[in-house]
Amino acid sequence: MATGTTHRNDPGNEPGNDPGNEPGNDPGNEPGNDPGNDPGNDPLEETVDALVDDLLSALPPLSTSPEQFLGAQFDRGLAWVHFPEGRGGLGLPPSLHQRVSARLADGGAPTPALRNVIGYGMVAPTLLAHGTATQLDRYLRPLFTGEEIWCQLFSEPGAGSDVASLATRAEPDGDEWVLNGQKVWTTAAHLASFGLLLARSDPDVPKHAGLTCFLVDMHAPGVDVQPLYQMTGEAEFNEVFFSDARTPDSTRLGGVGEGWRVALTTLMHERVAIGESDAQRGAGPISEAVRLWGERWAGDASPHALVLRDRLLQRWVAHEVARLTNLRAAHNRRAGIPGPEGSVAKLAYAEERKRTTELCVDLMGADGMLYTSDYPRIRPTGLTSSSTDVRRQFLRARASSIEGGTSEVMRNILAERVLGLPREPRNDRDRPWRDVPRG
Repeated sequence: MATGTTHRNDPGNEPGNDPGNEPGNDPGNEPGNDPGNDPGNDPLEETVDALVDDLLSALPPLSTSPEQFLGAQFDRGLAWVHFPEGRGGLGLPPSLHQRVSARLADGGAPTPALRNVIGYGMVAPTLLAHGTATQLDRYLRPLFTGEEIWCQLFSEPGAGSDVASLATRAEPDGDEWVLNGQKVWTTAAHLASFGLLLARSDPDVPKHAGLTCFLVDMHAPGVDVQPLYQMTGEAEFNEVFFSDARTPDSTRLGGVGEGWRVALTTLMHERVAIGESDAQRGAGPISEAVRLWGERWAGDASPHALVLRDRLLQRWVAHEVARLTNLRAAHNRRAGIPGPEGSVAKLAYAEERKRTTELCVDLMGADGMLYTSDYPRIRPTGLTSSSTDVRRQFLRARASSIEGGTSEVMRNILAERVLGLPREPRNDRDRPWRDVPRG
């Protein structure tokens, strides 16, 4: 997900251009930043504050390598404070996780979620829920430090929105499994050391029951990663081919045939992670929209300018409502496997991102129609694009309503699990996967 950092150039007198009147720029108005509302006597908060202070003092982020700092953070239990001790946590309430993250960010610490976005937000909680002690010991720490990047191998050319219909096979052979098939839209596969793979281990049972999950080595023989270039010119997505690739049974995550349960853990955390991408007030495309308004339209009283101002305010309010709704539920989700509220966050994020980047292009006027020449075909060396070009962000935002589950799938989940509406008719739920027609 490409996001840029922008700065307002014209304080002006327009709403949103005066830092003094901007919600979120006054620390006294932000929950948690008002010392008068902080009891200051919470022993758990004092405990984590002391650990954070000690970490920042012992290893100043500016003079410490990210891997060394994050390794020490993990060892002190400050990676995920709600994880168990010895697993990067302290066994503390999940509400303290945000406090630790904010204090470390203020101290200039590296951000693990940006270094290993899929590993940090999706694979780690899945490992904690379903992994063995040996797997947790092996994978969690290098995942957190970013020394081992992870990708997610679920979607296939014929199994996107309906992941459970996937066809990649995993066949047992002694104490190994032989993998054959194709995955698609795999973010960062070209950078990944390991992938979380969902494969079909039994074609003779219904589709959800015949799946098994594995932690596969992306550099193993028989694993081939090929780029998928997007209309931005970047190939952050990939397709991955498995040709008689082998993985030990010790890399199996969860029981044989329990892959769908493991995958649901990952998918729910994925939607939460995507929905929380713009967790700071005014972050993301809305900051660019405010900047463009200040630069190009402040002081213009024409009907067109007033319509654009209306759209800007509507987008600001929608962004803020979605952000606050998601923050309210965040600590509950961190306490266990997220529920359907993750789909609310993901749906709101995807649709607002498209609407806001479209507004940004409109705010640029005729300049918004230009397709600049700096969109070369490249395979990114990082997990996120550093481009702040709003036209590129507009193109990239189209993917937001597809990745992590389409907006249509999110609406179905909310209809069935939140509103209690009847399921869509399906004729393949109880049939053996082998007998279901496929295109």
